Amino acid sequence: MHTKRFVVIAAAAVAATLTIAACSGSSENDHDMASMTTSTAAPSPSAPAGGDAQGQAHNDADVTFAQGMIPHHQQAIEMSDMLLAKQGIDQRVVSLADVIKAAQGPEIQKMQGWLTDWGVQTTTSPPTGMPNMPNTPGHDMGDMGGSGMMSEQDMAALQNAQGVEASRLFLTQMTQHHKGAITMAQTEVKSGQFPPAVEMARSIISSQQQEIDEMQQMLSSL
Repeated sequence: MHTKRFVVIAAAAVAATLTIAACSGSSENDHDMASMTTSTAAPSPSAPAGGDAQGQAHNDADVTFAQGMIPHHQQAIEMSDMLLAKQGIDQRVVSLADVIKAAQGPEIQKMQGWLTDWGVQTTTSPPTGMPNMPNTPGHDMGDMGGSGMMSEQDMAALQNAQGVEASRLFLTQMTQHHKGAITMAQTEVKSGQFPPAVEMARSIISSQQQEIDEMQQMLSSL
């Protein structure tokens, strides 16, 4: 009887020990799994902050490109608006003015967005030579070498021209304007760091050189 009772007690003790060990192991496993889950779900602090302008590197050349090209594009659009408001303009020239507006308007918005993301002041002064708009001291784009910006006198001449004379003047001035933009864009391609700005600069070089070729052909046939 004593031997049988001892066996029963020993068996009970072993069962209790196994139960305690199982519970302890389960708790440790739960803790380990919870730690792994938390570690997996937490974002890496070194991950880049998205694909916007704030999350991509830029340099002074990118800023200069955007700040200079915005008023440059704005003047090209103003020149196109002047031409489109006239009568008796060659339809090829009208179509070109429409193309210029359609391309450069969205580019202005992109560049303004970049400058905002970079915490840099967006150019707000009107382009040099714009009718009824005074020049802003320190922002005379017409004095920038190779920029192709029109002076007040150039803009006034375009404003007053009519018919074939207006078409010829627009093509002559816009050719100079485009050459200036290409020079600015080439500088960005060479020195810029922000990929979207460099891509835009390459596009400007390609598209505006093509338009220069078209304008020279138009001039020879007017």
